[in-house]
Order: sequence, then structure tokens, then C-alpha cells
Amino acid sequence: MDFQVGFNIALGLAAFLGGYVLKSISENLRSLQVADVVLTDKVQKIEVLVAGEYVKHSDLAKLSNALFTKLDKISDKLDTKMDKP
Repeated sequence: MDFQVGFNIALGLAAFLGGYVLKSISENLRSLQVADVVLTDKVQKIEVLVAGEYVKHSDLAKLSNALFTKLDKISDKLDTKMDKP
């Protein structure tokens, strides 16, 4: 076997192995892209769920009014107790 035949065989094996590696990388990349799409959909659903659970302005106003009313009552009671001898 002369040098040219050996070189052709070595080059053929290198090309075959290189093609196999590239094919494997390509398949893994495709599977990662599919997983990325699935995860993106899940994150979008979570974002919509969280955005729907914010406190409404009217609910916050009702709660703060009730809270301040209660605090005013407590303050009035403390003021009457301080006035007593």
C-alpha cells in the first residue's frame, strides 16, 4: 500500500467521523430547540397567571379605608384613656 492510498483512507475516515460528529451535534441542537420552545410556553403561562393575580385598585382602596378606620378608632380609644385621671 503506497502513501496515496493510506492518505485517502485516513482522509475518508476523518471525513466520516467529522460527519458523524456534526450530525450528532445537529440532532442535539434540534432537541434543545424543541425543549426551549416548551419552556418558553410554560414561562408565558406563568407570566399570565401572575399578572392576573395583582390586587385591584378598588380592592386596595377598600382595604386601606377599613384599615385607617380601625386605626382611627384605636387612636380615639387611646386618647380617651389618656384623658382619664
